[in-house]
Amino acid sequence: MSIKEQYKILDFGEYGDERGNLVVAEGCGKDIPFDIKRVFYMYGSDATVVRGQHANRKTEFVLINVSGTSKVKVDNGFETDIIELNKPRMGLYIPTMMWKDMYDFSADSVLLCLASEHYDGSEYIRNYDDFLQEIKAGK
Repeated sequence: MSIKEQYKILDFGEYGDERGNLVVAEGCGKDIPFDIKRVFYMYGSDATVVRGQHANRKTEFVLINVSGTSKVKVDNGFETDIIELNKPRMGLYIPTMMWKDMYDFSADSVLLCLASEHYDGSEYIRNYDDFLQEIKAGK
């Protein structure tokens, strides 16, 4: 399966009027393809910072740049792709066992992360060579 078939760009509903805009992203399989168990966000990074640099055995993610822009490099162990998150109604779904690097943050970037699991450090793969070994072993 190609990498473009593994991740998914999500386009959330946006509603606006003279008061401003409202973006809606509902969980439980409606807009977000999983039940949301954890929410966190990153801000205060700059264009030189690289975040992420890991894969997850159990956790799926949706990343949304609610302010500013950033880039996400995804890697399935065979192919890589780069996605620019540049509008607040755009989400990036990242499945399990996908290496991710978030970088090139604009000064006003706020990157919202929705996760399918509560934090469990033991399910993170933080060494790229270990990730490649698990992918090639079919784990």
